[in-house]
Amino acid sequence: MPLVPLPHLLADQPVFAFNVIQIEHAEAILAGAEQAKAPVVLQISENAVRYHGALGPIAAATRLAAERSGARAALHLDHATEARLIHEAADCGFGSVMYDGSTLPWAENLESTAALAAWCHENGLAIEAELGEVGGKDGAHAPGVRTDPAEAAEFVARTGVDALAVAVGSEHAMTTRTAALDLDLVARLREAVPVPLVLHGSSGVPDAALVAAVAAGMRKINVSTHLNRLFTDAVREALTANPAQVDPRKWLAPGRDAVAAEVARLLGLLPQA
Repeated sequence: MPLVPLPHLLADQPVFAFNVIQIEHAEAILAGAEQAKAPVVLQISENAVRYHGALGPIAAATRLAAERSGARAALHLDHATEARLIHEAADCGFGSVMYDGSTLPWAENLESTAALAAWCHENGLAIEAELGEVGGKDGAHAPGVRTDPAEAAEFVARTGVDALAVAVGSEHAMTTRTAALDLDLVARLREAVPVPLVLHGSSGVPDAALVAAVAAGMRKINVSTHLNRLFTDAVREALTANPAQVDPRKWLAPGRDAVAAEVARLLGLLPQA
């Protein structure tokens, strides 16, 4: 199925966005979406690009997998900090990008985000941004950081971004699902901000809190570490059961299957259009 621009998906219903590290991730995410009969966002992060050494090959593989699947899917660049990579994404078939200037001081984040938003819109890309702690070393998802609704509204108005990642209690790279979200803040942000809200660090958020966050106004839910943990657990189990195994297909397949099943389960938590 042809790729769907991210704004089109977000206009219809809340969506999960899952990160692709290798082709098995893309295949698993799409299989889970087909099983759940739900749309999905395939994300490739700057860290994944650094791992592969280039954006083009993993982007091409992910895009082709999506186009050959029966799932409605968007292709999104996640956590890009360099304009160069965003420009490259436009040439690789991405429909949207996320520029992360959250570690910058307010004025610098605003200026750089506005410039990139203008470029993206001129070149057919939607853009998500992140509003973090002013000067915050760890960005918006450091422990205790919260996004101010008035600042968020001003930031969106002055940059023209299409979606905004906000800090409401989640943290990146959590391996336990124990994060407590500030649902009142989510609701206040939803009232203040005219574009879809994005929840990063959702791997650490339990199911009930994810459902409540969507009900309060979250529109895009990002998950990466949680799926990576399940993938690794399944691979470790397969190798432990057969330590003499040398064919990577024999131990990658269980990891891919575990991710597909969890993607389908998580997608079932969301209301469908």
